[in-house]
Amino acid sequence: MAAELCRRLVELFRWIDTGPGSTHLVSDTSGWWRDAEVLAGLGPALVEPFRRDRPTLVVAPAVTGLMLGPLAATALGVGFVPAHKPGDGRLPVGPLTWAQSPPDFRGRRVDLAVVDRRLGPGDRVLMVDDWVATGAQVRAVREICAARGAHWVGAAAIVVDCPPELAGELGVRGLLDGERLHG
Repeated sequence: MAAELCRRLVELFRWIDTGPGSTHLVSDTSGWWRDAEVLAGLGPALVEPFRRDRPTLVVAPAVTGLMLGPLAATALGVGFVPAHKPGDGRLPVGPLTWAQSPPDFRGRRVDLAVVDRRLGPGDRVLMVDDWVATGAQVRAVREICAARGAHWVGAAAIVVDCPPELAGELGVRGLLDGERLHG
């Protein structure tokens, strides 16, 4: 099933040239969200490498992570907590723990926050996202977990497009290597 899922992910993926003056292609993952079989398989496939670590909570950053996080949490039978960004709509009420990411592939820093009462010392956290290129958001979520006393299990992504050393340092596992989509 995992091999078939990966084949479908590659098949449904597109690079888009946004036109003159653009410095890079933009990834189009919208085909993934349109395919019911892909959606059904993503949660179980993402969490499989982490089952032995017994995560008790899935955390995912806005925006795409908010689609993947619940799929992964459901596959594990655990809860889900979003990592909010300042511009992703109305922030939740109550104390928040914030972290700022190191620069991402475009040189941007991202602020992420988790509601304090949703994450604590008893939690074993698995982060889920669609793409890990620089590990910037992974680092920010890991920092939030450390600040809240939660145990970092690792991060699962559909695409891992970062150096293997970085993936190892952050505990990132993925379904596809970025090279498979670039080639």
